[in-house]
Amino acid sequence: MVKKLADILAEKGVNINFQYGGKAPKEMVDREVKKEPFPRVKKLKEQYFNTLSSATMEFPYWYTRKYRELDGEIPVIRRAAALKHAFSHSTPTIWPGELLVGGKAFYYRGSFPMPWLSEGYYMAKEDELYKAALERGMASSGELSKFGSGGGNVTQNFGNVVSIAGKFGIRTEEVPALIKCAKEWVGKSVDDLGHKYEQMVPEYDIKEKVMRSLICMFDSGFTLPLGREVINYYYPLQYGFQGLIEMANEKKDEVAGRADGDGLVGMDRLYFYEAVILVLEGIQTWIRNYAQEARRLAAVCTDNVQQKKEYEEIAGVMDWISANQPRTFREALQLTYLIHIATLNEDAISGMSPGRLGQVLWPWFEQDMEAGRTDEGEVLELLECHRMKFTCIDCFASTGVVGGVLSGNTFNNLSMGGLTKDGKSAANRLEMLIMESGITNETTQPTLSVLYDEKLPEDFLLKAIECNKTGTGYPAWMNNQNAVQFLCQQYGPEGMTIEEARAIAIGGCLETSACSWHDLTLNGKTYTVPGGAGQPTSVGVHFIANPKVLELVLFNGYDHRTKEQVLPPHNKRLETYEELWETFKEYYEIVVDCLATTNNIQHDIWRKQNMSIFHSLCKPDCLEKGQHIGNMGIRYNATFNIESCGQISQINAQAALKKLVYDDKKYTLEEIKEAILNNFGFKTAAEVGSFSLAAQEKKGEGDKYDELHNDCLKAPKYGNDDSYADSILLEYEEWFCDMCRKHESLYGKPLYSCQISVSTHGPQGAATLASADGRLAGTTYADGSMSAYPGTDRNGPYALFTSATCWDQTQSQNSQLNLKIHPNAVRGLEGSKKLLDLTRAYMRRGGFHIQYNIVDSKVLKDAQDKPEEYRDLMVRVAGFTQYWVEIGKHIQDEVIARTEYEGV
Repeated sequence: MVKKLADILAEKGVNINFQYGGKAPKEMVDREVKKEPFPRVKKLKEQYFNTLSSATMEFPYWYTRKYRELDGEIPVIRRAAALKHAFSHSTPTIWPGELLVGGKAFYYRGSFPMPWLSEGYYMAKEDELYKAALERGMASSGELSKFGSGGGNVTQNFGNVVSIAGKFGIRTEEVPALIKCAKEWVGKSVDDLGHKYEQMVPEYDIKEKVMRSLICMFDSGFTLPLGREVINYYYPLQYGFQGLIEMANEKKDEVAGRADGDGLVGMDRLYFYEAVILVLEGIQTWIRNYAQEARRLAAVCTDNVQQKKEYEEIAGVMDWISANQPRTFREALQLTYLIHIATLNEDAISGMSPGRLGQVLWPWFEQDMEAGRTDEGEVLELLECHRMKFTCIDCFASTGVVGGVLSGNTFNNLSMGGLTKDGKSAANRLEMLIMESGITNETTQPTLSVLYDEKLPEDFLLKAIECNKTGTGYPAWMNNQNAVQFLCQQYGPEGMTIEEARAIAIGGCLETSACSWHDLTLNGKTYTVPGGAGQPTSVGVHFIANPKVLELVLFNGYDHRTKEQVLPPHNKRLETYEELWETFKEYYEIVVDCLATTNNIQHDIWRKQNMSIFHSLCKPDCLEKGQHIGNMGIRYNATFNIESCGQISQINAQAALKKLVYDDKKYTLEEIKEAILNNFGFKTAAEVGSFSLAAQEKKGEGDKYDELHNDCLKAPKYGNDDSYADSILLEYEEWFCDMCRKHESLYGKPLYSCQISVSTHGPQGAATLASADGRLAGTTYADGSMSAYPGTDRNGPYALFTSATCWDQTQSQNSQLNLKIHPNAVRGLEGSKKLLDLTRAYMRRGGFHIQYNIVDSKVLKDAQDKPEEYRDLMVRVAGFTQYWVEIGKHIQDEVIARTEYEGV
């Protein structure tokens, strides 16, 4: 009989399937909090569950057609006209029962490719261009990234449907159009041009090897040059689209032919304002087409009076907001959603977050409530509809991006709480309803975050805890004071003040994002509302696999998986721990340097060839300056970062090496390396078909490495208030946060530290050999950045908190800590207060982020065996929530393996 690691260790008295604070009951325990959505929303949700992610060529067809016609036109005008054409020709679809309408495509759950960004992976496999693309390093992320096979993912061809990017289904009759359209962009796309010029970087050869080895998950310019930021709804909400067109026309008259002292971009303003007008006209037509479709549906709806009335109401709403400032809460909510979709349709974006929507929409909510135009029941139903619309948003990119990083999610993060501009609690009644809608209509989007501050009222905080207890994994908790300090440090040179920093919201899954305040006037009353004011917050150097870098240090820069010399040989004997640590830092900086320079070129091509227009006009101060985001028209530009992944697995491996090789001298480094190459006598995770450490199987070749492996597993581990491991983390953090600021973006601004994993800890773990902490080949890394490796946090959550806060977390854009808690541990009001106390304890110690999976591990195991019975089960992965059946097995195994807390 094949022995699994968990069984082997159990024989030695070591339990790797660790539970803290007691033992879970034998029977499965369901979540405590359960509520139902409104009937119409329940039907829309069922429709979502029965819908597959679908792709269409409509938008790219019209875009490419107009773009081709305008060869020779000024680039920004050419792009604007193409966008106008595509928006104007987008087919409007309104689904029965909807109160909010619109979407990325005419499918219920649809998206479309953008071959002007990257066309290579759309090609048919027999196409030589596609085969050439496979030789590029960026293909590696797709090879090791997997989606869950259930739910709405189209992972295989069937019938008349072809699977592309491992997730989307496209009808076979549209495939020729896809290939023809893609070929028109060969050599012209952002990806192709970026690749052409990044090859001029002297370190390019190293960069490609880094990509093939999966040290880096993917280029930040590869299909997703934007995102992980906070949108700004203010300008259309305040002025209406027609008002913005009039503003742009006035600005044209002011700047035409005038450089105003700036010979580089001063003259560009005229073209930018003309582009703004073109795009806004296209968006107006797009919205009015929905009004026309609603009137058509009302005319043919003769047997359902209520539905006919709703179509007529939709027509009225869409006609009005196509030009004017909204009059009601419903109109304002509808407009913000359309602004969001228009931004996503302009560019391939993941993590475009609504920000503090409950404060942005407060003026309409307050005035409608006071005037009796609505009540909280109607608002809640609209908010449930809003959740359905956001959950239907799909991001079309490569398998490696959408699967290996996003797990099919789009990270639309809605922030609540925080402070007002003058430092008072910003929590309001509308935000309470937003949380209630997250309880009654449990969906993946928008995910929710609480900007925790000591000034927030108790009832608001307990409502957030109630929402946590649904088991959906939201809201996440962010330390508002940490975020304010980070923003003041990073953006102080660009004028950030503490008052402005209080406008903070979370972009993407948990990126601290620069925002700003705006004075909004509605019916003569002025309100101060927040909105995004910075460039994308998660671009630069994407997801460096820290354990993989350490692996290359041990093997002199050689990757035994790809059989390549990835980094220059250091040829050191590594006779001291200090030499090991110095070599790790040297290798890390080589990786960062080659990635930062090549990504700067990719982003430079993006801003020159694919400039944002609608996105820019919505952000301060682009419209005032007459410059798009790529020309630094936006207020805050120091937004590029360096992302790490698997750092706790790296820290644990370093601790084991320091203890076993350098301090105790029980083993030589060569003995450790030999054991690593032989995977400590175990099969690989790919051979076993499980990516959890406990499930790994012995080869059956004896016990040569058993004692060594046992010692590696018993070596000091992060998360236990153990100064041996924590001192290594502290030294790493102080170096890493400082090192990041020594590199600069294409805008000449210092980069900064971003410490999250999203889903990259799965595929990057799959590309990594065994490591000195006892982790086996191909198994998933520790998730997040402050989460303990599954089963290694043996002293409870407060010991974990002490380890996590041994360094100053305000020096990084973020950090990430996930906890899995059994539902029984937080049951009832007393349990809610315990969970709130736990959250407060971490925030008060200086932690930035914590999020919870309140779920019985037995439920997850059962769902893995019987996915058809768990279509609506959601879990928190690493900064986002996703349907269990749509997550790849790498990540499912890792979530199951996390330590389950039976008491808090």
